[in-house]
Amino acid sequence: MLRRQNLNVAKSDTKNIGALAGKGVAAAFCDAVRIETSDAVFLSISGQTPIDDEGRTVGMTMAEQTRQVLERVKRIVEHAGGTMRDIVRVRVYVTDIGAEALSEVHRVRNEYFPPDARPASTLVQISGIIRAGAMIEIDADAVLAK
Repeated sequence: MLRRQNLNVAKSDTKNIGALAGKGVAAAFCDAVRIETSDAVFLSISGQTPIDDEGRTVGMTMAEQTRQVLERVKRIVEHAGGTMRDIVRVRVYVTDIGAEALSEVHRVRNEYFPPDARPASTLVQISGIIRAGAMIEIDADAVLAK
């Protein structure tokens, strides 16, 4: 048995992307895809940026933005019936890989992922993120017990 379900936590079908607002164009992605097998549930969470529910960028520091992004990831994984401990992989995209920025990212990540529940991870520097003022985006994969 294999069952696929698209999950949407965001209220807006544009995902609060300014370029889509008022144009009658929905975002071409969902917040997460849930794949249920007979043994487990696999959850692929779309990239989350440091925004609030109205699409406004939250936080002026890398630490504040990282916390906002991880709260959004947490909200989605909990909506699917899991916890942050179920996350097995993250991909982190940042606009700054300087020592201070990386220290802030990892300090906040350690608040969400204790030593016995740290996911596999990739972190890369990119030139920009879709949200104005955003410095970080994180996508994640989780495996939930049935």
